[in-house]
Amino acid sequence: MNHQNSIQEFERARKTIPGGVNSPVRAYKSVGIPPVLIDHAKGARIFDIDGNEYIDFVSSWGPLILGHAREEIVEAIKKTAEKGTSFGAPTVIETQMAERIIEMMPSVESVRMVNSGTEATMSALRLARAFTGRELVLKFVGNYHGHADSFLINAGSGAMTFGVPNSPGVTKATAKNTLAAPYNDLQAVEDLFAKTGDKIAAIIVEPVAGNMGLVLPQKGFLEGLREITRKYGALLIFDEVITGFRLSRGGAQALFGIDPDLTTMGKIIGGGLPVGAYGGKREIMETLAPDGPVYQAGTLSGNPLAMAAGLTALNILNDNPQIYSHLEQKAIKLADGFRKNIADTGTKALVNQIGSMLTLFFNDGQQVTSYDEAVASDTKKFAEYFSLSLENGIYLAPSQFETGFVSDAHTDADIDYAIKANREALIKMKERE
Repeated sequence: MNHQNSIQEFERARKTIPGGVNSPVRAYKSVGIPPVLIDHAKGARIFDIDGNEYIDFVSSWGPLILGHAREEIVEAIKKTAEKGTSFGAPTVIETQMAERIIEMMPSVESVRMVNSGTEATMSALRLARAFTGRELVLKFVGNYHGHADSFLINAGSGAMTFGVPNSPGVTKATAKNTLAAPYNDLQAVEDLFAKTGDKIAAIIVEPVAGNMGLVLPQKGFLEGLREITRKYGALLIFDEVITGFRLSRGGAQALFGIDPDLTTMGKIIGGGLPVGAYGGKREIMETLAPDGPVYQAGTLSGNPLAMAAGLTALNILNDNPQIYSHLEQKAIKLADGFRKNIADTGTKALVNQIGSMLTLFFNDGQQVTSYDEAVASDTKKFAEYFSLSLENGIYLAPSQFETGFVSDAHTDADIDYAIKANREALIKMKERE
């Protein structure tokens, strides 16, 4: 494939944008090649500015569960834009969105819209601290909750990719208020609470980790977190920015049967537009201004374009629950195809998959259930695999520590081709050893 236009435009961008990108992982630094710049997309296909076509398994990092440029969503955005793009005042569609989220997400009784996942998680944390009167928060090593200072302590995603899990600029005072435990290690959580449980406001967790690659919760882990927080009077916050409305109609909490106190959301609820939200038990949410003393505001919160796109997406998912079983069937087929290719080629790799999410780890272990096991993966092998996949027309996230997504727009032929491309890449990699 020819990528000359992308190379030239990326060099142009580097002159005016830090690193040439507005989100670090887009720079492709971890895979050692210049990024491709995207021109347009439709369904499961994405096209770069050189005219190359790819089958997309990034889905804008998760939001596009229905595929790119879904007709109903595009039409909803057009109709809304004709009436105005922003008012800074209440609109009926905000209430409609809140009602739909509450109907679909089991634990949510009240919800506040914001503009990003980071804004949602940092607001939920402030709310939890205010509600409990405590200052400490517990997160998990390798879990990523956005780029607010409190969360850049042993973070995942881009922070893992670039080897700076403790970002410069985060003060020591902030770091002291954030405790970190290994993901899937319930004993470590119990030990921390035994020492300082009366000072911990909340546990925040990705119920299914998606930012150190896909890492599933082990049996009893989420249930244990719920029990511990109730025992010590702390809140349990599920970060469902990725998993919300992706793993099931009611997110990971519905899939695993857990009732968190607060939930953060994003991605799918914007239908591809910038959005975030946090919600939970009414008595907690009522401490937010203007009803209560906890302040949080946003000029573009509940933006009508984002509400129109997101509400349309949620309505489609709500009215067509079979989408979730179809998504899972396609993801299982993809994962099983990869596993057969791995076995046939003798590649040191494994696949984690749940619902419509999956990650291929170049890892010679028996499992990846923690940060330590994830970072043992061979990132050089992944970089080689990424480049071969791109040349074969498969668009993947440019990091070993990310998750792939299957959308409703992927066809059986797309899945078959992706399995074939995976096999060809693994064979070439084996030949080069």
